[in-house]
Amino acid sequence: MSFMDPRLADTSVFPDPVYKETVLAPLFDGAKTHHVDGFRRIDRAHLVMLAETGILEADKAAAIAEALEAIDRDIDPSKLVYTGEVEDFFFLIERELKSRLGPDVAGRLHTARSRNDIDHTLFKIGLKERIDLLLAKARKLLDAMIATARREQSTLIVAYTHGQPAQPTTFGHYLSAAIEVLIRDIVRLEEARAIVDLSPMGAAAITTSGFPIDRAMVAELLGFSAPLRNSYSCIAAVDYTTATYSAIELMFLHLGRLIQDFQFWTSFEVGQIYVPNALVQISSIMPQKRNPVPIEHMRHLASQTFGRARTVLDVMHNTPFTDMNDSEGETQGMGYEAFTSAGRVLDLMAAFVSAIRIDPKRVADNIRRSCITITELADSLVRSESLSFRQAHEIAATVARAVVSSGGGLETDGYEPFLKAFEQHVGRPTTVTAEMFRTFVSPEYFVAVRTRFGGPAPEPLTEALDLYAEKSAALRAAAERTAQHEATAAAELARRFARLKEKA
Repeated sequence: MSFMDPRLADTSVFPDPVYKETVLAPLFDGAKTHHVDGFRRIDRAHLVMLAETGILEADKAAAIAEALEAIDRDIDPSKLVYTGEVEDFFFLIERELKSRLGPDVAGRLHTARSRNDIDHTLFKIGLKERIDLLLAKARKLLDAMIATARREQSTLIVAYTHGQPAQPTTFGHYLSAAIEVLIRDIVRLEEARAIVDLSPMGAAAITTSGFPIDRAMVAELLGFSAPLRNSYSCIAAVDYTTATYSAIELMFLHLGRLIQDFQFWTSFEVGQIYVPNALVQISSIMPQKRNPVPIEHMRHLASQTFGRARTVLDVMHNTPFTDMNDSEGETQGMGYEAFTSAGRVLDLMAAFVSAIRIDPKRVADNIRRSCITITELADSLVRSESLSFRQAHEIAATVARAVVSSGGGLETDGYEPFLKAFEQHVGRPTTVTAEMFRTFVSPEYFVAVRTRFGGPAPEPLTEALDLYAEKSAALRAAAERTAQHEATAAAELARRFARLKEKA
């Protein structure tokens, strides 16, 4: 039996038609859709660095600069169709440069770089832009929640535990809890952005280069805060991707819980939230129906966002610590869909939270029927009658059972059962008058006496809302500094790129 080296008999030509249609064409389309501006910025910043470090002669740098501008004028990426003549978008640009300058001059732009560091830089540029937009929308929601919490600071609601009425609080107090979570989620996403904001350029394939490149210069021109130090990390440590989508996943998991409460609170049986007509759809057959369907859209879009973010993390699971396609074009493009649905949720929720109102009649009726102020009766008996809490709790429980079984309310029907229960459990008459009793079991009093740190009473809640507003202002100021840094870098890149052409 004779053996022939298969390489000698291989007459195939790249690309295989199936590989072209299933992999190369989708990757090309993704690059032209998402990363054209990133390619331009990287080419220009790298060219400026090569010229200013003396790696590339001024006249050659000028020629390349002119050719890059000509390519931008002559080629509309949106109209490009992948033909297989070149492997990907990067090689398309390189081919265009060669056609204008010849292979010697055109090929010099790729000195000391690789598609590896280019790709991860592209992905980071794309993520930063999307994170910044998402953070802006999240801050808008935060401000809407703070404004509504201030407006509804003293508006009573029923707070639930285990799906059952538990205690009265205010809508402002409830929203403040969600505000704290949203602030932490925004900070978590900002921390992820800080990981993204380190430039891989200059890592080349893996180990940097023997040329005297200036990685910090390229990072600065591209708007990054600094170069990522370890060159292997630049092409292998995709924690910038996992950090980003982990932060998004958690933000929309947490918002989903808030949305679920909105759905429950707008049900006919609860009805403590009133949704205005502008956010209500009618039934096509049942004329009595008011369907607050924006809540359902927020819920499913939040779930889609969560699922898309989780999918990116799942793709990263059990991948090798090296440069790999698993973390690159198509995975990044899939992740961008999470940003799209996330933005829709944040916009809709900001409008929704600003528009809704609490229905005071439904809240009052639910409080009356559920006896949820009874906890304060027990607390007040401890203070006014010097009872143990357990003894006071047993009296309150007896009163609550009697009132609920009669279908009445504590304020109107609870005093007589209270007198009997107190004497039964304590063995003496109470000193609590009917007027005192009505105060103890009123929802307004329940809220007013809870003045401890973090409570719903006016003093701690006002302090909290002021603090949230300060944090929101600080987040906004930090975002403005980031935007200014990016704008300054873009202007500086344009200025120094233009200066290259002066030496033509």
